[in-house]
Amino acid sequence: MPIPLSVVIITYNEEQNIGRCLQALQEVADDVVVVDSFSTDRTVEICHQHKARVIRHAFEGYVEQKNFATAQARYDHVLQLDADEVLTEELRRSIRQVKNDWQAAGYTLARLTNYCGTWVRHGGWYPDRKLRLYDRRLGKWEGLLLHERYELLPGQQVADLGGDLLHYSYDSVEQHITQLNRFTSIAANELALRGKHQVTLFHLLLKPWWKFVHGYFLRLGLLDGFAGLCIAVISAWGVFLKFAKLRTKLRHSPAAS
Repeated sequence: MPIPLSVVIITYNEEQNIGRCLQALQEVADDVVVVDSFSTDRTVEICHQHKARVIRHAFEGYVEQKNFATAQARYDHVLQLDADEVLTEELRRSIRQVKNDWQAAGYTLARLTNYCGTWVRHGGWYPDRKLRLYDRRLGKWEGLLLHERYELLPGQQVADLGGDLLHYSYDSVEQHITQLNRFTSIAANELALRGKHQVTLFHLLLKPWWKFVHGYFLRLGLLDGFAGLCIAVISAWGVFLKFAKLRTKLRHSPAAS
């Protein structure tokens, strides 16, 4: 008999994405739980239309929210998704096969990102494997404020699944920049928490320059056309913003007085 699988998703104002995500879970999920941070749009209504369990829970951070969501699953074998992600048919087949013959502690999924209507396959954005299918008894979500990841206990086996996880990231450059501003503020705070107390011209000039060269030329982002150029430039700008915000934060901290 196939093992039962829970799918957990965290949401906040995802009415444009959540229906597409939930629709693709047919014949894969035996339990779907959405942990919602008090959305003000139709997110919860759409979840109920797709028969998902909805639990309201205040957002305390990505790590905390995903660990809380994982704990709400009915079953120990869990697939974690973001609301803007969709399983392809090939990936659904791979998951069904694993449910019939679960071997590893966790499985990674390859993410294929759609950026302003273009599927991005270069610049380091693909395959962008993430450990999303796991036995919750053998690990947990870890990290500080950003870049959360699922960490298995030492010595546990990880395997790769076939098929892509479609990631609908940004509909516009404006949306990308707005999100970048938010994430760089979080990233600057995380650097401060990690003990980063010095920002030099190396961080403000050379690291952004290297980010652009690495993504656009060395990782062949140029092959993704206009999307690849936007990603490379905005990503480099993001590196600058992160360190500029950290420098400002450090200069205004009590210790700097």
